[in-house]
Amino acid sequence: MDLTDILYEKNDGIAKITINRPAVYNAFRAQTIQQLIWAFRDAWDDLRIGAVILTGAGEKAFCVGGDQKEKGNEGGYDYSGGLGGGIGLEIESLHQVIRNIPKPVIAAVNGFAIGGGHVLHVICDLTIAADTAKFGQSGPKVGSYDAGFGSAYLARIVGEKKAREIWYLCEQYTAEECREMGLVNKVVPANELQQAAQEWAEKILQKSPTAIQMLKYSFNADSANIQGISQLAMGSLAMFYNTPESNEGKEAFLEKRPVNFNKFRG
Repeated sequence: MDLTDILYEKNDGIAKITINRPAVYNAFRAQTIQQLIWAFRDAWDDLRIGAVILTGAGEKAFCVGGDQKEKGNEGGYDYSGGLGGGIGLEIESLHQVIRNIPKPVIAAVNGFAIGGGHVLHVICDLTIAADTAKFGQSGPKVGSYDAGFGSAYLARIVGEKKAREIWYLCEQYTAEECREMGLVNKVVPANELQQAAQEWAEKILQKSPTAIQMLKYSFNADSANIQGISQLAMGSLAMFYNTPESNEGKEAFLEKRPVNFNKFRG
């Protein structure tokens, strides 16, 4: 595959996948998602690989979710690519491959992890964050949502009250705040982030691969029912993207003006 949106390397049993769109804070488009899926599946099939690191290019962002400039007026996204979930993004397939790959996935969050980018780190097995990283949701601000793993699984991690706060208020949280709520495993200085992720991956490589695989399957089993919820959520999101309400969020973002959702109440 021609990798235009990501970087992919494999060294000494560790696969490293980097979202490489720093000019747009590593926001993803259809090609980005397709290439991420390809890389995770390649790491899955390579028996030499025992751990995967997911990170973002540059210092500003891990990933800020879907590229709003690519979202079309008729719902979905305008660029070429698979129509996964009917929204032009195979995001559900990406979520599933990150959860199901029988190898731990470490998110190395180097900056903003917002919106769909925040969901990606939530789904990863482990998260190490730079002390400069910021986390949060943005969907309801721009006419979007993730009512599958992005919300239901988040609640498993941080609790119902905190998960509702994160989604309803769309505020941003520091890496240390996220560590305190159990959303981040470890916080390190920004210049030590990649080395810290590498060290954890190397520690995993020293363990029994079968034991790690079975443990991951066991951890996933308790929340496996969310996959069905996710399918319903993505279907509803495809329909929502065709509404003026969703389009208001996109247009306000692109026009850099306050969003006005009040006209859709009453």
